[in-house]
Amino acid sequence: MSYFIDLFSPETYAAFAASSRDISGFRLRHKNMAERIKPGDVFICYLTRLSRWFGLLEVIEGPFIDNKPIFVPENDPFVVRFRVRPTVWLDIDKGISIHENVIWTGLSFTRDLNKDSLSWTGKVRGSLVRLDDSDGQFLSKILMAQVASPKPYPLSEQDKRKLATHKVNRADKVVTVSVPEDSGALETAEVIPAEEIRESLRIQALIASIGAQMGMSIWIPRADRAGVLKGWKNESDSLLDRLPLNYDDTTLRTIEQIDVLWLRGRSIVRAFEVEHTTSVYSGILRMADLLALQPNMDIKLHIVAPEAKREKVFQEIRRPVFSLLEKGPLAESCTYLSYDSLRELAKERHLSHLSDTVLDEYTEEAE
Repeated sequence: MSYFIDLFSPETYAAFAASSRDISGFRLRHKNMAERIKPGDVFICYLTRLSRWFGLLEVIEGPFIDNKPIFVPENDPFVVRFRVRPTVWLDIDKGISIHENVIWTGLSFTRDLNKDSLSWTGKVRGSLVRLDDSDGQFLSKILMAQVASPKPYPLSEQDKRKLATHKVNRADKVVTVSVPEDSGALETAEVIPAEEIRESLRIQALIASIGAQMGMSIWIPRADRAGVLKGWKNESDSLLDRLPLNYDDTTLRTIEQIDVLWLRGRSIVRAFEVEHTTSVYSGILRMADLLALQPNMDIKLHIVAPEAKREKVFQEIRRPVFSLLEKGPLAESCTYLSYDSLRELAKERHLSHLSDTVLDEYTEEAE
């Protein structure tokens, strides 16, 4: 028996709770990870935004692909599926926060950290991450005890605000969006400390290095090149002098300003914006501009930012204005990648033999 994390947003929690609770689905990008899972394994359910553990699902069958919508009328993205049997399913106010002492001191990836640390969040960045057996057994025991003798964990006012949802009606579906409480100043009015700029350039260099090792051609905006090349030596001569793309001038000017591009031949494979400013907005806006200009462009977009800005990134990606793009909501095309996850990826052995799809195991979606 092995233990794997099953992430739920408040919206997917409500949908699953209202269903027969016998199917747990994941996005198609999780297909390779899903194939490691066998009947008898256990999904340990974790609620994003509130950081609460609340359920255990025993795997009965799977994985299998099924495009038939279950929880939403159409466009259900969770097509990699398992038949499951719930052995624990708690109401949200009975779920146990990872910050509760009983959990914090018991998990291997939190017990040695201060509670204001964010280092642990990489462990719960995505579904189907395998937990150490000791952590899985510990959480199973705690959750079963909570069923036997429930202890309330009332929602704070801050928790309730996190659960508040807003809807935007598209022509094809209804989309859940977020409305950040404070918009903040745009980056054009923000004084950025020199050390943050240097850190941003180091992260751009790391992204470029990883892509080059995977055999990609790399684009860096001309204004950033001198700084990036201090941290990336471009040994394989992967840096492009110009983009081999055939777009109109407006689109090309937008693309050329994106912090890092990975290309294979004449096609952009992935695009990265490094967000190091307080408002976490300019890079996201540039990604949205790109999709608005070229709605048929099929590339994967990533916002790269420190763990401390994770929730801010998700709030901005899910803004109402970004839900109305012709291609679809920005949240469906753009994922978050933390600095720590990127550094972890850089340590992977044999990067030259890996596909860029390995990146999907390190990214997080704004559910």
